[in-house]
Amino acid sequence: MFPYVLRFLIVSLLLSGIVWLPSFWPQTPAQGQEAKRYVYKVVDVPPDNMAMQTVLNEYGAAGWELVVIGMGDMTTPRLVFKK
Repeated sequence: MFPYVLRFLIVSLLLSGIVWLPSFWPQTPAQGQEAKRYVYKVVDVPPDNMAMQTVLNEYGAAGWELVVIGMGDMTTPRLVFKK
């Protein structure tokens, strides 16, 4: 029985390595393609839900993706977008 358990553990570890190890390998762009470049935009908005919702909808419609929400001067939300 012990060899079967050991074999199961080894196979399980190898299979789980197949899932998470490739994420650590450096990914290079395909031949003839450039690495993707992002543009970031930092926007301070009033601490009002409607104002924040308006800004989020405007930037989302323009193709910007929200990356982070932080506090600018501790009273004003700061939104970071990337495109």
